[in-house]
Amino acid sequence: MGVYLLQHPGGCRGVKTEDGSAAGSTGRVSQPPRGGAQAVDRVPSETAGAAGRVPATVDRPYRVVEWRDRLATAATAVKLVRPGDRVWVQQGPGTPATLLDALAERGGDLWDVEICHMMTLGPLEYLRPDLAGHLRHNGLFLGENVRAAVAEGRADYTPVSLSEIERLFSDELRIDVALVQASPPDEDGFLNLGTGPDCTLTAASDASRVLVEMNDQMPRALGDTRLHVSLATAIVPVSRPLRELVPEPPDPVQIRVAERVAEMVPDGATLQIGIGALPSAVLARLGDHHDLGIHSELCPDGVVPLIEAGVINGARKTLHPGKVVSGFVLGSRIILEYIDNNPMFEFHRTSYVNDPFVIAQNDLMIAINSAIEVDLSGQVCADSIGARPYSGVGGQLDFVRGASRARGGRAIIALPSTARRGGVSRIVPTLAPSAGVVTSRADVHDVVTEYGVAHLRGRTLRQRAEALIGIAHPSFRAELIEYAMRAHLLDAGPAST
Repeated sequence: MGVYLLQHPGGCRGVKTEDGSAAGSTGRVSQPPRGGAQAVDRVPSETAGAAGRVPATVDRPYRVVEWRDRLATAATAVKLVRPGDRVWVQQGPGTPATLLDALAERGGDLWDVEICHMMTLGPLEYLRPDLAGHLRHNGLFLGENVRAAVAEGRADYTPVSLSEIERLFSDELRIDVALVQASPPDEDGFLNLGTGPDCTLTAASDASRVLVEMNDQMPRALGDTRLHVSLATAIVPVSRPLRELVPEPPDPVQIRVAERVAEMVPDGATLQIGIGALPSAVLARLGDHHDLGIHSELCPDGVVPLIEAGVINGARKTLHPGKVVSGFVLGSRIILEYIDNNPMFEFHRTSYVNDPFVIAQNDLMIAINSAIEVDLSGQVCADSIGARPYSGVGGQLDFVRGASRARGGRAIIALPSTARRGGVSRIVPTLAPSAGVVTSRADVHDVVTEYGVAHLRGRTLRQRAEALIGIAHPSFRAELIEYAMRAHLLDAGPAST
């Protein structure tokens, strides 16, 4: 008989996270399923494999739970999705591709099913035009694989800061079904979300049905990453490499921007940094720094060589010293293999990692984010190109506000001065019509391009215009000055062309 131990019915008090720290304000330990497991068709016995039995002890008053009956094929598991359900999908390398493909295959039999997630990786069959009305995407952060569907009106976008997403699960965004990818259970019956709990651990705790893609190639990450097998309604065994996101190499302009940003990072700082060519270039230019730490919504490949070199050691961190704190990883096999059972990494739910009041507890907190365009008053557009949604609010505002409240903290917006091979300025007189303002002009601190740093915090509109024109591409400065003079932001001649 394949069994694991179920949490004592009285609750999960005293249960510890995988690194040994007690679960507390950083998030809930997952509770047993409401109403018990639903019956599903099992996979053939030779696929199920053997399961060990863990004895109950006096100091661990669990009861035995049968879980092998929850093993199922993907086609059978997705039959638990009902018309009108809202489905949460794990993001990044944790994208449960097998379950998603099976759901798309069944899509024609469903209607009015809403599928919510942040940035997933790989193709999404459920976005096919013929499934419109059956399965509809609601993106809380958009990746390349969903942008076209959103632009064509076949999918939706919800602007929201990452720190707020889990709060929505209790009201506006109640989750019926969670699709997750996890490692096989450990000796205590805990699956591991591997690439990080992000918002998925909370979604799985709140959902009435949890479909688990159990992948023996999923790393086991430490921190608040465990999901008890008793919570799984159906478990689909797979063995496949995780999907990866490999950033493009930076171009010469991005390298110059990165060099300026690196100069603004003091020794002993704690960093928030994202994914992409520019963040990668920043990390690559921090090799001569000392005692850096990481507290970031996501963790990219670029932290690995800095940890190996001793640059990132968390020695001066004032919150979680010595630990790389993150909500999830987003990168290639480099980071996926590195986090496996690595005690330097401590993963927490996004509601904790991205909480501005938590972020502010890190002295010398340096938040590094990017933008699509910045207007002369300091408004930062980062989630859309005009009215067209492009990415998402993400954690930018969370970390801008958290860093601004940290002792010695600093919030940096870094971007090349132009786009489209130099044909368009990203420092603009006004934002494009219907462009999304992610960081307001009241929140912005420093804006960095390859031409310098514009310090905007506490500055007047006139001073902001002068500073931003000074870091715009020289080819566009004359027209920016002309606009600023017409708008009475500048008198004649204060900014050089």
